Amino acid sequence: MTERQKDRPWLMRTYAGHSTAEASNELYRRNLAKGQTGLSVAFDLPTQTGYDPDHILARGEVGRVGVPVSHLGDMRRLFQDIPLDQMNTSMTINATAMWLLALYEVVAEEQGADISKLSGTTQNDIVKEYLSRGTHVFPPGPSLRLTTDMITYTVAHIPKWNPINICSYHLQEAGATPVQEIAYAMSTAIAVLDAVRDSGQVPPEKFGDVVARISFFVNAGVRFIEEMCKMRAFGRIWDKITRERYGIENEKQRRFRYGVQVNSLGLTEAQPENNVQRIVLEMLAVTLSKDARARAVQLPAWNEALGLPRPWDQQWSLRIQQVLAHESDLLEYEDIFAGSHVIEAKVDALVTDCLAEIERIQEMGGAMAAVESGYLKSQLVSAHAERRARIEAGEEKIVGVNCFEGTEPNPLTADLDTAIMTVDPANEARVVQALHDWRDNRDETRAQESLSVLKKTAAGDGNLFAATLECARAGVTTGEWAWALRDVFGEFRAPTGVSSAPLAVAAEEGSPLAAVREKVAKTAAELGSGKLRLLVGKPGLDGHSNGAEQIAVRARDAGFEVIYQGIRLTPEQIVSAAVAEDVHCVGLSILSGSHAELVPDVLARLRRTGVGTTPGPDGPPIPVIVGGIIPSADATALREAGVAAVFTPKDFGITEIIGRIVDEIRIANRLDPLEVPA
Repeated sequence: MTERQKDRPWLMRTYAGHSTAEASNELYRRNLAKGQTGLSVAFDLPTQTGYDPDHILARGEVGRVGVPVSHLGDMRRLFQDIPLDQMNTSMTINATAMWLLALYEVVAEEQGADISKLSGTTQNDIVKEYLSRGTHVFPPGPSLRLTTDMITYTVAHIPKWNPINICSYHLQEAGATPVQEIAYAMSTAIAVLDAVRDSGQVPPEKFGDVVARISFFVNAGVRFIEEMCKMRAFGRIWDKITRERYGIENEKQRRFRYGVQVNSLGLTEAQPENNVQRIVLEMLAVTLSKDARARAVQLPAWNEALGLPRPWDQQWSLRIQQVLAHESDLLEYEDIFAGSHVIEAKVDALVTDCLAEIERIQEMGGAMAAVESGYLKSQLVSAHAERRARIEAGEEKIVGVNCFEGTEPNPLTADLDTAIMTVDPANEARVVQALHDWRDNRDETRAQESLSVLKKTAAGDGNLFAATLECARAGVTTGEWAWALRDVFGEFRAPTGVSSAPLAVAAEEGSPLAAVREKVAKTAAELGSGKLRLLVGKPGLDGHSNGAEQIAVRARDAGFEVIYQGIRLTPEQIVSAAVAEDVHCVGLSILSGSHAELVPDVLARLRRTGVGTTPGPDGPPIPVIVGGIIPSADATALREAGVAAVFTPKDFGITEIIGRIVDEIRIANRLDPLEVPA
């Protein structure tokens, strides 16, 4: 090997935040002391979706999947004793990205930092929220305006900041193929860059600075050769688009800049120790090739399919990165795939297919039009359904799930209650009280005046960032900022993609789906109803709808009439729909950890209607089933509370789940068991 300087490692991050700003600050400082080189902030769902902790939809969600940040005081406490002008901070925030960056900037000013020196990233990709992650608030047009205003502000005032992370990560989590992942992300980037260009806020000679600050957040699955080729294709297509569509001549400004969290979709609850080698292989996909190497990497923990990882689990994932970067010889070589005809052929094929799909989306009117029409969502739901069907058929192997299922007792999960971290249920009340104290002690006149200016600016065409900064300084809360904009922009309910998804699983005679169809038809006939009706509900703020959508699609294909109204519903709305639609079963999907709060509420409300989970005067009970990331102790408690069945990630057979749902309907209606195989 020719002697050459060893390359610098990528930024090493851990996606972290929970409970309170104080607890998260302590965690961040510990992680930095362990050798982490950047911060990646996880915000809780109320913060992400623009609700204060005391809002009805925030119940059970506060501090669960991230840190609650309700106002400047929380942000100040979150970064106490962490000098922001020396830190590279990534913030996973989208609909409320402008608000969180404004809070971050004000805290940096209070620390005495030079704002122009701040470096980091706000995710700020609203398109993938409509498609996969579900933390959108505003309609596409106003959302694109918020993104545009933020990009133009940061390019002028915080030039080292990446104001948007075009985020294909969640597209893969929603089932996207590599071609869909690249094509949809690039179509989003085109929509954003076109909007910035057409806003007139950036002179043409400065547009290269905008392109240079566009970053991407990418997923990497276990098929690491294909994933590495995907990254090379990403870079090639980005170079072509920025050069040909936007005329960027500076090669440095055209560079494809991306960070990565490797795949969580493929992490399993069964034999979770296997997740460690999956994570390592997935990391190799974005580090092996120097010409397509990630700028920043954060890895999930081995136990994420079980619940919230503990600090030790996150440390293990950080150490995986450190061993590769500091013990191996990876960073001593030029690109090791240069000249490989196998790699080049795969990359060429990906580029060709992606450009064709990008062109198809442009012909529809671009990414925003393809969101509003439901095209992108239905394509993702279909792709995910096809993947699940391959797994169930055994065509796609997952060790410990559909092959090599035998296992020795696992010492890592011998005590499941201590194998994950739990959030103190009393935490929410403390956060709510702190919010009320903040409101009581602020300058109320200044807060209301700043909100009035924000609404006037939103009703016009001025840049919203200055008004947002004043709201931050005036002590406005996250919910107040978002509601001011809701009053002007309205809210948006994205298409579910369920009704237009084609059949993914064969139902010929003798197949498992055919057997379940027979059970459905016989049960409907015995009950004297035209069809069995299943309500699929997502209570609370959890927007990860992939599982709910797959249940809805398979139930539809099995002969159910499915009522699925999308995400972000209160228990009251779910129960009202169940009664109005006269359903035979209610299925609740929750991945955020709020099941202990929200599911009992649904059960209690159903019972009060007289058609609940115990026989009532108006007819038989409605069985309630629950699916999600639910620890075993919680699953036991839910069943004791009246839930008919609990499904977790280990229950990967969707057709089998639909058969179980029919069984629970028969039990609830006192029908004899059917001898039809499921």
